Amino acid sequence: MNENPTPQPAPAVAAPAWWTEAVIYQIYPRSFGDSDGDGIGDLPGITARLDHLRELGVDAIWLSPFYPSPQADAGYDVADYRDVEPLFGTLADADDLIAQAHARGLRVIVDLVPNHTSSAHEWFQQALAAGPGSPERQRYIFRDGRGPEGAEPPNDWQSVFGGPAWTRVADGQWYLHLFDTAQPDLNWDDPEVRTEFLEVLRFWLDRGVDGFRVDVAHGLIKQADLADWQEPQEILSGQEVDKPRPPMWDQDGVHEIYRDWRRLLDGYPGERILVAEAWVEPAERLARYVRPDEMHQAFNFEYLLASWTAPAQYAVITRSLEATDAVGAPATWVLSNHDVVRHASRLGLPIGTPRPNGIGADDPQPDAATGLRRARAATLLMLALPGSAYLYQGEELGLPEHTRMPDEARQDPTWERSGHTQRGRDGCRVPIPWEADAPSYGFGPTDASWLPQPGVWAEYALDRQREVPGSTYEMYRTALHLRRTHGLGRGTLQWLSSGDEVLTFRNGQVVVLTNFGATGVPLPGGELLHSSAPLDEDGSVPTDVTVWMLAD
Repeated sequence: MNENPTPQPAPAVAAPAWWTEAVIYQIYPRSFGDSDGDGIGDLPGITARLDHLRELGVDAIWLSPFYPSPQADAGYDVADYRDVEPLFGTLADADDLIAQAHARGLRVIVDLVPNHTSSAHEWFQQALAAGPGSPERQRYIFRDGRGPEGAEPPNDWQSVFGGPAWTRVADGQWYLHLFDTAQPDLNWDDPEVRTEFLEVLRFWLDRGVDGFRVDVAHGLIKQADLADWQEPQEILSGQEVDKPRPPMWDQDGVHEIYRDWRRLLDGYPGERILVAEAWVEPAERLARYVRPDEMHQAFNFEYLLASWTAPAQYAVITRSLEATDAVGAPATWVLSNHDVVRHASRLGLPIGTPRPNGIGADDPQPDAATGLRRARAATLLMLALPGSAYLYQGEELGLPEHTRMPDEARQDPTWERSGHTQRGRDGCRVPIPWEADAPSYGFGPTDASWLPQPGVWAEYALDRQREVPGSTYEMYRTALHLRRTHGLGRGTLQWLSSGDEVLTFRNGQVVVLTNFGATGVPLPGGELLHSSAPLDEDGSVPTDVTVWMLAD
């Protein structure tokens, strides 16, 4: 017997998958960088700004749609899933962007829009020409109408953008469009649709993309009987676990589709991922999308919509972590995107204000200073949470919503389809400012800008903030560096306090405190690592401020 056996090395611990702790930066191609001066951002314009993202410290970029499209809904009406819209460049430009991003250590996620196509897509044009009962029509959801001569829509569903969700064609049938009339919904019960999208996935995976953000992921399957739905029709399902779900959202059949997609992605090297845009509540329903054999991530819209109070934040963070832990998935956190009022403005509205669908000049205006202060505190709170975080372009500059955009400049279909009752999403999509004194604030080489930029954009420009202590940009950059240094994305949250005015938790060696109350609170013990705003003269943490401390 060998009394002195040779020591064996400890088994290697696998590094966590990149996506479980990544910070992913959303780029809205129209509004990031314009290389040719036509006022519309493009792929070469994005490539030219990749060094900014490397300097900022993000891990990946997600690109909103850049496919050929009539642009009825800013590219979410896709006419060809295997090419690039000429406004944005060419397939060669897409290949170069992917290669240049990878050379800088940035992964690339592209948008996939599987719920609907453009009405200009060759499939829909074939469906119109082929007539009722044809295989071409089976790719979409066509139905006969109700009432005398079928003159009434097949059911009472409404479009998310306003108005009926059905449009009648020349031969008398109706087609479903849960969004714009130019966005007919696909029929995912048709095998040809399922096969087509597997091929689309392969096309972009073979070109090197690292994953897909799946638009309206909870909408692909509709209840078979297309039953009427008497409740308000919003994209967020908002139902309790055991209550009936809207017949157009979050049907159980979607999960079979994503299992097929996951098997395909798992056959590729490099940890390619699927990210669900699933407006689903509560967290337990959302967690079904990120079970081990389905999506890798799902956007946490319940978190985005949570009120700026300690109890509300505590509740949503706790629910989110419990739900994702139950299925072995990482949580995701997001505060802004291309579909909602930017959080630097949203948080400047009185607490408890319902989420606005855009803000116009005649609407109650956010308090800009309060909004930015809370936004910085919310961001620092979010970036300390375990899991993956998403940033929306320009939020690192503290950009507010453009709340005084002239109505005649609006392009979001929501504005027209709602009968001018909802301002829509243009205010968060305005081209971002890079250089305070340049044409279009550095967005492009000319003054052209597809949406008007507000006059205050100069003070938010990157060149006014870089290397300026206390600027929002430097706050973000420092936070991302510290997040990586201290492994916060892969950490574990331990609540230390969860009262009505203060939240405190520990993640690894970092203690995080956010003060929601009206007066300052004592600084936790340890070394101050970061703060969303200066401390009070007595060293206490002021209202609407988050601090990170290195624990003793």
